[in-house]
Amino acid sequence: MRYRDLFGLLLVQLLWGFHWGVLKFGLREFPTLLLMGIRFAIVAALLCPFFRLPRRQRLPVFWLSLTFGTLNFGLMYAGVAHLGAGTSAILGQAQVPFAALLAAKVFGDRFGARRWLGLALSFAGILLIMGEPRIGGDLIWAACILGSALAAAIGNIQIKRLGPVNSFALSGWVALFTAPQFLFGSWLIENGQWQAVRQATVLGWGSLSYTVLVVSIGTYCIWYPLLRRYPVNQVMPFTLLVPLFGVISGIVLLGEHLSLQMVLGGIATIAGVAVIVLRRVPPVREIRSPCPPDGGAARESV
Repeated sequence: MRYRDLFGLLLVQLLWGFHWGVLKFGLREFPTLLLMGIRFAIVAALLCPFFRLPRRQRLPVFWLSLTFGTLNFGLMYAGVAHLGAGTSAILGQAQVPFAALLAAKVFGDRFGARRWLGLALSFAGILLIMGEPRIGGDLIWAACILGSALAAAIGNIQIKRLGPVNSFALSGWVALFTAPQFLFGSWLIENGQWQAVRQATVLGWGSLSYTVLVVSIGTYCIWYPLLRRYPVNQVMPFTLLVPLFGVISGIVLLGEHLSLQMVLGGIATIAGVAVIVLRRVPPVREIRSPCPPDGGAARESV
């Protein structure tokens, strides 16, 4: 791998990982549903005019927007608003074992002893984190992150059934269908939206800009060309760095502290994900979803 490409891969993981910490600033200043509605509206406005989606795929993409858009991001943002960035980043890795189990059920993927070990390690790590005393009063929000991971895994199955589709078109049209759902939900149950927009600081708008321009669009200008240039098994292991950078973002940006139990749970979870992701045999094809592992692109190699 060329040094320039290696740097690009590391940069993408860094930007995805730090999104978990940066997101907290936006959630502190905007109502949650409003923040998501604005995010997806901007993404749709920037992508849909330039990337068309075949008419036959629009209804399936609408159904995808309900799972990968509304459920995935709705639960994720709700969880991140109440949990630490590092905790959220680690729990979000549950998407990988969930996706593996769903692929086995829906597509008949075979499970060997090695992948069962990975699943066991991942879920053991998640249980350690859920049992940490500081999480005790926030189990519902930890469950939201896990629910988000499950919704993203279901979204992977839907994406595979879509067939060939341009990744930027998929991102834009999922955003187009998702934005009204969040904006209507905000109008229905939230208050003070206009006041929040008027009073938002540079940190709040910077968080939103980072989410839209850097995470939802910018990183994929680097990521997709590298996926085409190198074997998936050579590129995908780099995504294991995302939760590490997510933990670092919580420490550096938010002053979070990790207990020994949280560290052990994180190590077990990431180790289990590594066992599932790292394959001896190159995959035949890959599934790509529109966003990164923070709330972004989940990929399950098949």
